Amino acid sequence: MIRVLLADDQVLVRAGFRALLDSAPDIEVVAEAGDGEEAVRLARAERPDVVLMDIRMPGVDGLAAAGRILADSALPGTRIVILTTFGLDEYIFEALRAGASGFLVKDTEPRDLLQAVRVVHAGEALLSPAITRRLIADYARRPPRAPDPSVRLNGLTDREREVVALVGGGLSNEEIAARLVVSPATAKTHVSRSMVKLGVRDRAQLVVIAYETALVTPRWSRDA
Repeated sequence: MIRVLLADDQVLVRAGFRALLDSAPDIEVVAEAGDGEEAVRLARAERPDVVLMDIRMPGVDGLAAAGRILADSALPGTRIVILTTFGLDEYIFEALRAGASGFLVKDTEPRDLLQAVRVVHAGEALLSPAITRRLIADYARRPPRAPDPSVRLNGLTDREREVVALVGGGLSNEEIAARLVVSPATAKTHVSRSMVKLGVRDRAQLVVIAYETALVTPRWSRDA
């Protein structure tokens, strides 16, 4: 059973999500929070598998709450999907930097929301290559940033650096395999090892690292 915490300041929204999630045989809503502070407290008390987190809430907002939950060593298995009415790229970037595993707008189809919970619980990122490419295009329009001098890439092999760069370019495992002329299983292994070495939860955060360490520059995205 996948245990879910709902965090949204609108009671009717929470009720709708709860009815949908509880209708699934493999999902259970274990708690509801009306603001970020309550979400953090309930996450620590209930230890949910997945948190569906609204961004705009009174007091502590959803992004700040997500950061606190994901930084809590007592909640290593808790994953967060950001839910918002506002499908803005700036929120997606902030959510990924906070460590969220996915991002959905609230008008997502019911079946897609259920699948999102299952995908994130299974350890995958809820960030398709198409969305990744849109983020890259947005990143390209931003003022240039100095490369992060972080030494965290030093533990990667040359092939793993190459794979992280390809993930940052929005390629799926199958596309990476074709580019490197290896099997999809081998490509997936390289991605997984890179995540372990970099201490990230999923490939969504690999995209952030690829750009913030200048492994990737968004030259091609000018034509996107």
